[in-house]
Amino acid sequence: MRSPQGAYVPSLSIAAQATASSWTGGCPVTVTRPAALPAAARQLGRRPSGAVAPSIPPPDNQRLMIPVAVAAANASATNAPAVAPLGEVTLLDYGAGNVRSLENALTALGATVRWVQSPDDITDASRLIFPGVGSFGVAMANLEARGYVPALRAYLSSGKPFLGICIGLQSLFEGSDESPGVAGLGVFPGRVRKFDFLGSPADGNSAAGSRGLSVPHMGWNTVDLDRPSPLFAGGLAAERFYYVHSFFVPVEAAGAGGALATTTHGTPFVAVLQRGSVMATQFHPEKSGPAGLALLRNFLTAPDPAGSPPADEAQAQASLIAAQRSDAGRAGGLAKRIVACLDVRENDAGDLVVTKGDQYDVREATDPTSGGAPGAVRNLGKPVELAARYYNAGADEVTFLNITSFRGEPLADAPLLAVLAATSTRVFVPLCIGGGIRDYTDASGVTYSALDVAARYFRAGADKISLGSDAVYAAEAWYAAGRVGDGSSSIETISNVYGAQAVVISIDPRRVWVTDPADTPHATLSPSNGATGPAGETYCWYQCTVKGGREGRDLDVVQLAIAVTALGAGELLVNSMDADGQKSGYDHDLIASVRAAVAVPVIASSGAGAPEHFGAVFAETEVEAALAAGIFHRGEVGIGEVKAWLAAQGGMPVRIAAVANAAGGKVSAEGRGV
Repeated sequence: MRSPQGAYVPSLSIAAQATASSWTGGCPVTVTRPAALPAAARQLGRRPSGAVAPSIPPPDNQRLMIPVAVAAANASATNAPAVAPLGEVTLLDYGAGNVRSLENALTALGATVRWVQSPDDITDASRLIFPGVGSFGVAMANLEARGYVPALRAYLSSGKPFLGICIGLQSLFEGSDESPGVAGLGVFPGRVRKFDFLGSPADGNSAAGSRGLSVPHMGWNTVDLDRPSPLFAGGLAAERFYYVHSFFVPVEAAGAGGALATTTHGTPFVAVLQRGSVMATQFHPEKSGPAGLALLRNFLTAPDPAGSPPADEAQAQASLIAAQRSDAGRAGGLAKRIVACLDVRENDAGDLVVTKGDQYDVREATDPTSGGAPGAVRNLGKPVELAARYYNAGADEVTFLNITSFRGEPLADAPLLAVLAATSTRVFVPLCIGGGIRDYTDASGVTYSALDVAARYFRAGADKISLGSDAVYAAEAWYAAGRVGDGSSSIETISNVYGAQAVVISIDPRRVWVTDPADTPHATLSPSNGATGPAGETYCWYQCTVKGGREGRDLDVVQLAIAVTALGAGELLVNSMDADGQKSGYDHDLIASVRAAVAVPVIASSGAGAPEHFGAVFAETEVEAALAAGIFHRGEVGIGEVKAWLAAQGGMPVRIAAVANAAGGKVSAEGRGV
C-alpha cells in the first residue's frame, strides 16, 4: 500500500520500515546532485583556492550505478518491496565525510534527494538536512568558502523543518573546543565541549577501569527522552543509536526545554536538540540501523516534526518515558559492539571474494597432485551479499580489509570501490574499509596522497578508514622526530579533515619470545595463560609488522598505540598473528596492554571460536568491541547467537537488531540464512 506523499505514518513498525528501506535491487538510483564545487576543481586531488577539504563530487545528476556484475553476483532476491514516496528533502554537503550513507538511507525510504549547490538552494528548501562528520573548523571553513552561512542562518529562523546531524548539531552554537577561534553559526549561545576522562572513574554505565572512559564516545548508546515527539514515534525512545564524537553540547547550552533527549557518557549531553523547527541529533540516524531509518522517516513524514505527536502516540511515549525513568536496572551506556570483518582480495581468476586466513595464510592446502602449485585462495562468499546479511543479522559494524592492496594502486581498484558503493545502499550501520591507504604514484606518474585515497573511499560509502602499514611508518617517523608529527602523515591529514573518529589503526603484531625482559628494550609480559616460547621462554613482546604480516619492525604494540593516537587516530583494531584462525579465544594479554596505553576505543580481533570468547575478552580487557570473521563466514557461530550469550550469560548491554534471520542471525558459508 502506497502512502500519500508526505503522509505521517508513525504506526509503521521499525521492522517493517527497515524491510521497506533495505532494498535497491542492484538498480541505478537517480538523484539530483549538482556539483558542489567548480568543474575545474572536480578532479581527484585538486582543490579550489580556499577549500579545506578534498573535493570529489560526482558529476551533475549522477546515476549512482552499481556495476551489473556486482549487482548480479550479490542480489539476494528479485523483487523489492514497494517504497512509499516521501517527498523531497534537501541535503547540505559541505565537502567532507560520508554523505552517501545519508543519501542512500533517504533514497531507500522513498525520498527525492536534492543537493545544495548554491545559497538559493538552501533558501528554496522545504525540508533541510545538514549532515556532518569531521572537524568543526573544517566544516565552518567550507560553509564560509561556499557562501552558505547567511542563507543557512536565514533558513534556521524561517520556521521550516531543519535536521542537523553530528557537526550539523554542533555548528549551531557559538564555537567549539575542537577549533578555538573559529566561530560557529551562533544560532544558539554556548560552546561545544570536549570529553576528557583520563584518570576518571567509570560512570556506572560504561566500564572504564583506571584509564577512564574512552574518547571518542563511539558506539550504540541509549537516549533519555524529555517529552513526546513525532521524531520518536513508534517506540524509538527504547532503541539504541550510533554515536561517534569527541565533543559534545552540554545540556545547559541547549537552554530550557532545548534538549529533547540526552545521553550519558561520563556526563549527560544533548543527544537531540529541538528549538522550534530546528532539530538536530548528535547520533547518526543514517548509521543507526532500522531505528535510525525510522527516525528519518518520521522527520520526513510528520506534518510538523517539531510539534506534538497524535494523542495516542503521545500517551504511548509518555508511558515509555515514565517506565524508563523508574527503571533503575535499565542497561544504559554503550553496548558492546560486534563487528563483522570481511577480508577481501582477488582470487586466481580475478574475482573479488571474501577470504579468511589461518595465521594470515589465505590459501587452501597445496594439492599433492598439483606438482607443488599453491592452493587456491579460500573463497567464503561474495562481499556485498555477506555484508548485507550480517547487517540483517545484527552486526553493529562491518569492516572490509583489502588484504593485498599494499601491492597495487588503491584508486585503480574499481571493483572494491564498487563493492563499497553497493554495500552502502543496503547496510545502514558503520562501514570501515582498510588496505592500501597511503601516498603513492601510479603507473602513469600521477601522485595521490593518502588523503586523496581516503576521500574517494568516503565518497564511495565508507564511514571510517583503516590504516595498517602506513601507520607503522608514521609511528617510526614520530619517534625519530622526538615524538612530534609534522602534519604530513596519513593519520594527521585524514584526521584533520574527517576527524579522529574516522581513522582506525589496524595493528598486526606477533609474539617475540625472550628469556629475560632485560634482553629487549620493548614492553614485555609473561603470558597469563602460562604459554611459553619454543625454547621454554616465559616472556614475550609483541612486534608490529607491515605488508600483511610479512615484515617485522623494531616497534612494539604499546609504542605504536601511543604514537598513532598522538598523531590523531581515534580507534585501534588489535589483531594477533599468533591467535588468528585458532578459535581458542582472543589474546587477552595483547589486547589489555594496548587498551591500558591509550584513551581511544579498542577493537579486539583474532581467535574467536565461540560466544563465550567474546564475553571473556569484554570482561577481562574492557574493550569496547570485538571483531570476528571466519566463524561468521562459515556459519559456525551466528551474530545473534553471540549477542544472546552476552546478554543472558554475560549480563552485558548489547544492541538487539529489530530485523534478523529467523535462526538468530546465523549465516552459512554460502551467505544464506540457516
